[in-house]
Amino acid sequence: MNIRETTEKTEHVILSKYASFSDSSRGRDREEKQDALRTVYQRDRDRILHCNSFRRMKHKTQVFLSPEGDHYRTRLTHTLEVSQIARTISRALRLNEDLTEAIALGHDLGHTPFGHAGERALNKACKFGFVHSDHSLRVVEKLENSGEGLNLTWEVRDGIVNHRTSGNPTTLEGQVVRLSDKIAYINHDIDDAIRAGILTEADLPEEYCKVLGFSKGERLDTMVGSIVTNSDKVIKMDPDVEKAMSGLRQFMFKNVYSNPAAKGEEVKAVAMIIQLYEYYLEHVDELPEMYIKYIKDKKEIEDRVVCDYIAGMSDSYSIKKFEELFVPAAWNK
Repeated sequence: MNIRETTEKTEHVILSKYASFSDSSRGRDREEKQDALRTVYQRDRDRILHCNSFRRMKHKTQVFLSPEGDHYRTRLTHTLEVSQIARTISRALRLNEDLTEAIALGHDLGHTPFGHAGERALNKACKFGFVHSDHSLRVVEKLENSGEGLNLTWEVRDGIVNHRTSGNPTTLEGQVVRLSDKIAYINHDIDDAIRAGILTEADLPEEYCKVLGFSKGERLDTMVGSIVTNSDKVIKMDPDVEKAMSGLRQFMFKNVYSNPAAKGEEVKAVAMIIQLYEYYLEHVDELPEMYIKYIKDKKEIEDRVVCDYIAGMSDSYSIKKFEELFVPAAWNK
C-alpha cells in the first residue's frame, strides 16, 4: 500500500462510524487519478488553500470596513478561525478532520467586497440575485483555475453551499462547519466591537453570559464543549446553550451589525458596488480577458459574468476601479 491507501485504512480504525471516510467519497465531477500521498479531502484542502480566491479574502471586509488597525478580522482571518474551531470539534468527535478543514477553508470564497453590504448590493443589482454561499460553490466549480474550477469532491462542495443558517449539510463534517461559522463570528465580532469602542464586555446581556461565559475564552469553551458532549448522529448543542448563542447573535445584529458607528460607511459601499455593476454591464469590453472569453464562448450571459467579476474583487481593488472610472484624475502635465 502507498501512503494514501495506508491513511484511508487507518481512518476506518480511528474515526467514528459516523465519519465521512476518504475512500467512500462520492467523487468528483471529472474523474482523476488518485494521489499517492494525499486522500481526496487532503487534496481538496490544498487546492482551496492555493487558489486565488482564498488569497483575496485577506482584503475583504468581515464586519468593519477598512478599519484603522492591524487586529480587526478580515474575511480570511475569520475563515482561519472557523477552520480551527471546526477541526477541534471534528477531532474530538473522531470525524474526518481533512474534510472538515476543506469545507471550512472554502466556505466564504464567494464573499463579495465589503462583506454582507456588498452581498446586498449585488443581490439588488444582479437580475439573478446573489447569495454568497451559492457563489462560493460557483467559484470552486466554474471560476477558479482559469474557468476550469477546482474539481472538488461532492462532500466538500455540499458543505460549502450549505454552510448558511438555512443550510442542511449532508455530512457531519459539514454540519460542524455550519455551527463553527456562527461560533467564530459571534465571538470574534464581539472582540472587534469591543476593540472599536462600540461595546464593552459589560454590555453583553447577562442572561446569555450566565450560560455561555463572561469572556471570549469561556464562551468558546462552552459552545465547543456543548457540541462535543451532545453530538452523535447529528451535530447539535445543548438546547440552553443553543438558545443563549442565538440570543447573543440577535444582540449582535441589533447592536453591532446594524450600528451606524460600525456600518455608517456601508451605504457608500453599496452605492459603489451597484455603480460598478451597472458600468461594466454597459462596457463588457472593459472586463478582464477571461471574463470576456466567457461571453464570447457563450458559456455565460453578460449579467452573470459582470456579477462574477464584481464579486471577486477585494475591497481595495473595487475602490481602485471606482476611482479610475468615476473620480477625475489630477492634471499632471
